[in-house]
Amino acid sequence: MMTISHKAKQFLVFLAKLLIVGGALYFIYNQLVHNDKLDWKQFLLLLERKKSFFGIIFILLLSFLNRFLEILKWQNLAHKLQPISLAKATEQVLAALTAGLFTPNGIGEYAGKALYYPKTATREVVFLNLICNGIQMILSILFGILGLVILGYWLEVSVLASLVFGLGILFFLLKKITIKGYSLQQFFEKINALPKKMHQKNAVLAVLRYLTFSHQYYFLFLAFEVDVPYLTLMATIAAVYFLASSLPTFQFLDFAVKGGVSVYFFGILGINEWIIVFISMLMWFLNIVLPVLMGSVYVFRYKPQLYKTV
Repeated sequence: MMTISHKAKQFLVFLAKLLIVGGALYFIYNQLVHNDKLDWKQFLLLLERKKSFFGIIFILLLSFLNRFLEILKWQNLAHKLQPISLAKATEQVLAALTAGLFTPNGIGEYAGKALYYPKTATREVVFLNLICNGIQMILSILFGILGLVILGYWLEVSVLASLVFGLGILFFLLKKITIKGYSLQQFFEKINALPKKMHQKNAVLAVLRYLTFSHQYYFLFLAFEVDVPYLTLMATIAAVYFLASSLPTFQFLDFAVKGGVSVYFFGILGINEWIIVFISMLMWFLNIVLPVLMGSVYVFRYKPQLYKTV
C-alpha cells in the first residue's frame, strides 16, 4: 500500500488550509463588492449623519456576545469528552465555523471540530455538536412559529403544526428501526444519558444567544430609523430566521438567503428594500464574516499532532 511521506502530508495540510482560508476570503469579498443590491452611497450618507460611536460599539458587543455564548455552549458539551479551556473552545468553534463555510447548512463544522480530537471520538464529537446546534434550531422553530402567529399567519401555522405532528408520529413509529446499527431510540437514549445540568446550561445559553442576535437585528433597524412597533418587528425577525434557517444553504450564501426572505416579510411592513438588504448584509458580516476571519487564523495555526488524547 502506498504511503505518504511526512513532508507530503505537511504540504497537503497546508494546501487544505490555504484553500479553506483563501476560499473564505474570496467569497466574502465577492459578496461585499459585487452585490448590485447594496447601495453603499445611501449607507455612507446615513453613517455620516448618525455618527454614533457608542451605537457602533453596542452592536459590535452584541456580535461578540452572540459568538461568545456559542463558545460557552461548546465548552459545556465538550466537557463530556474532556474539560477544555475557554481558549481551546474558542479555537475549535471559530476554526470549525471557517471550515464549514462552504458546506450546506454548516455541516463542515462537525468535521472541523472532530479534527481536534482522536478518530475514536469522532462520533461523540458529531453527536455533541448536533446537540449544540439542535437546541438553537428548536428555539428558531418555536420563536418562528410564535412570530407567525403574532403576525396573523394562522393558516400557515396550522399547516406547519400538522406537519410537525405528523413527523412526530412518524419518528415514534420508526424509532426502533435500525439502520447500520443505529436507531432513533438509541439516539434519544443517548441524549437522555447526558447530565441534566449539561442540558439545562445548553438550553439557557441557547436562549440567551437567540435573544442576543434577534435583538441585534432589532437595534440595527432602529439605527436605520425604522419606526415599527417592537412586537411586530420582533415577530417578523423571528419568522424570517425560522424560514431562512429552514432552507438548505451555505454559510457564505447566508446573507443572500436571509436577505431574500427578509425583503418579502419586512417589505410588508413598508420598510425600504435597500435598508432590509443592508441590515441583512451587516448581520452576515458581523456574525459570520468577522468570526470566520478570526477562525482563519486558527485554521492556519492548526497542528493535528497536538490533539491526540481525550
